[in-house]
Amino acid sequence: MNARNAFYAQSGGVTAVINASACGVIQTARAHSDRIGKVYAGRNGIIGALTEDLIDTSLESDADIAALRHTPSGAFGSCRYKLKSLEQDRRQYERLIEVFRAHDIGYFFYNGGGDSADTCLKVSQLSNTLGYPLQAVHIPKTVDNDLPLTDCCPGFGSVAKYVATSMREAGYDVASMAKTSTKVFVLEVMGRHAGWITAACGLAAEAEGDPPHVLLFPEIPFDKAAFLARVSESVSRWGYCTVGVSEGLLGPDGKLMAEAGTRDAFGHAQLGGIGPLIARIAQEELGYKYHWAVADYLQRAARHIASRTDVEQAYAVGKAAVEFALAGRNAVMPAIVRKSDQPYAWVIGAADLNDVANVERKMPREFITPDGFHITDACRRYLAPLIAGEDFPPFRNGLPEYVRLKNNAVPKKLAGEFKL
Repeated sequence: MNARNAFYAQSGGVTAVINASACGVIQTARAHSDRIGKVYAGRNGIIGALTEDLIDTSLESDADIAALRHTPSGAFGSCRYKLKSLEQDRRQYERLIEVFRAHDIGYFFYNGGGDSADTCLKVSQLSNTLGYPLQAVHIPKTVDNDLPLTDCCPGFGSVAKYVATSMREAGYDVASMAKTSTKVFVLEVMGRHAGWITAACGLAAEAEGDPPHVLLFPEIPFDKAAFLARVSESVSRWGYCTVGVSEGLLGPDGKLMAEAGTRDAFGHAQLGGIGPLIARIAQEELGYKYHWAVADYLQRAARHIASRTDVEQAYAVGKAAVEFALAGRNAVMPAIVRKSDQPYAWVIGAADLNDVANVERKMPREFITPDGFHITDACRRYLAPLIAGEDFPPFRNGLPEYVRLKNNAVPKKLAGEFKL
C-alpha cells in the first residue's frame, strides 16, 4: 500500500491547546510513516486547501513539533470560512479534489467547532459524490464547550481555569477596596449561546460569600429587577458584588443585549459590550461605583495557566483522529467519554459527524440554580475535573517560551488562482 499524504487544518477561534491537537496529529502520523506520507497543513484553515497554500510540516524538527504541545494560538493560521453545500457551490468541492489529487492527499483532518464539523462532514461525502478516495475526521475544539456527544471540548478546560482564576483574584482585589471605592465588578466572558464559560467563573466560589456573587447565562433571559435585587443584597451582606456575564446574554425579549449589528463570516452576530452595559445598570439604578473587564482573547490565549486535563485531552483527540483514519473510519469525531467524576476518568470514543454537525449543546437547566444566578453542585461536579492540574510551558527571561514554526510552503502544482 502506498503511503498517501494527509491534510490538517485549524478552523474558527483558536485556543490555548489547539496546537496540542496538531502535535498529536503530526507525531502520530510520523510514527506511521509507512502508511501516511507527509502531513500538509492548510495555511489559514480550509482556505489553504482551496488556494493550494499548503505548509510542509515534514520540514519542521521533532523538537519544534513537540513544542506545539505547550504553544497557544493556531500554529498554521485559522479562518472563519464555511463551505456552502455541494448543490450551492460545486466549484469549491471540485477545487478541493483538484488540490488533494495534485498532492496525493488521502486523509483530511479538520480541527474546529460545530461549523468545522459541518465542513468536515461535507468533505467526507466527496469520496462517493465525486469519486475521490478520501477519509475525513473531525478533531473537536471550541472554548464554548458546545459540541454534542463529547463530555467536553478541548480548549474549554483551559478557558474555564483562566476565568475562574481571574474571578477569584479580582474578587480579592475588589473586596479589599469596597469600603471606600468599587462595589461592583463585572467580568464579561465568551459564550454566544451557551453559558459554559460563565458557569466556570462560578468555580471560584467555594464558600458562602465568595465571588462571583452573580452569574448571567445566555440560557436565562436577563431580569433587570431580579438582578438589581441580587446585587443590592450582595453589597449589603458582603460589602461588594462580583458578576460573571456571557457575551451572549439575552434580554427579556429574547434578543442579544450586546449585538453590534454586524456579522462574522459564519453569519453569527458580532457581540461585545455586555460587561460595561451590566455594570452601568448597577451604577445608574443603585449608585454603586463599578469596574468591568472583558476577558476576550486573553481567556483563550492563556497557555501559561492551561489545565493539564485539557492539554492531555487535546493531544489525545489529535492522536485518535489519525488512528481512526488508519483504521478506515470516515466522517467521525474523536469524543471524550467520561467514566467517572471522582476520580475523573475518561476515554476516547467516536461520534458520527451526522450527529455532531450544526448541533449546539447548551447548559442543562439542572446546572443552573433555581434563581438563575449561579451554578448547582451538579454543575460543579461536571466542571471541576476539567480545570484540574497544571501544565506550565517552559519559561525564559521570565516569560513563557513558545515555538514559531517555519511554515515552509509546498510548491504549487496547479496553474492559476482560485477565487474564494
